[in-house]
Amino acid sequence: MTTTNTTTRHGTSTVPPVRLRSLTKRYGTGDRAVTALDDVTLDFPAGTMTAVMGPSGSGKSTLLHCAAGIDRPSAGEVLIGGTELGGLDENALTVLRRDRIGLVFQAFNLVSALTAAQNVELPLRLAGSRPSADEVHAALAAVGLADRHGHRPSELSGGQQQRVAIARAMIARPAVLFADEPTGALDSTASRVVLRLLRDLVDGRGQTVVMVTHDPAAAAYADRVLLLADGRLADELAGAEGAEAIAARTAALEVRS
Repeated sequence: MTTTNTTTRHGTSTVPPVRLRSLTKRYGTGDRAVTALDDVTLDFPAGTMTAVMGPSGSGKSTLLHCAAGIDRPSAGEVLIGGTELGGLDENALTVLRRDRIGLVFQAFNLVSALTAAQNVELPLRLAGSRPSADEVHAALAAVGLADRHGHRPSELSGGQQQRVAIARAMIARPAVLFADEPTGALDSTASRVVLRLLRDLVDGRGQTVVMVTHDPAAAAYADRVLLLADGRLADELAGAEGAEAIAARTAALEVRS
């Protein structure tokens, strides 16, 4: 497949880290088949933050799971850095996810018996790599937790645990960071800290972030907000329009749904 270059907000011409082409996902067969994604085509340019929203059942988590290589689409293409995932076997897909994709979920998924530093380095160790202490320290420092490196998850607040999860996702310098409801389990203060951190990764490091959220206030941190309905892209607006405008457009979709 031929790809075209895109100029990012940081002024660099490059193939978008994530491209979706006619992405379709169906569950079940025959009369009981359910279409969760229906012919979705999107680019996620480098150095941008995109929020994906929509009513329950609109396909937003399915989109993230297919884009991140967690689930395989029924039809269409997912390209990460120009590599089409459909042509990869499970071993190659696992390596690509490990090396080029960062994942952060609502459940922090930290190993309770390990310290913050050990949790951060765990994916690299499982891949056969031994990150240096300086690398791990730098990853924790980037999320403001250098002084918590020896603490276990039970000794950290929810917001701190999520920041450790972000450091763990970022230590391999992925092409894209996918975040599925990253503030869903946090209070408003911790949510703002995590969202500012994600925003800083985009603005300061040129990271690409794709975030599924139900919260208009969280979506307002993004450069753009994509609204899904019935598995299709129904609307798009800039995060700069603010939480109230995002909430109003989301509510209008829920009424139509």
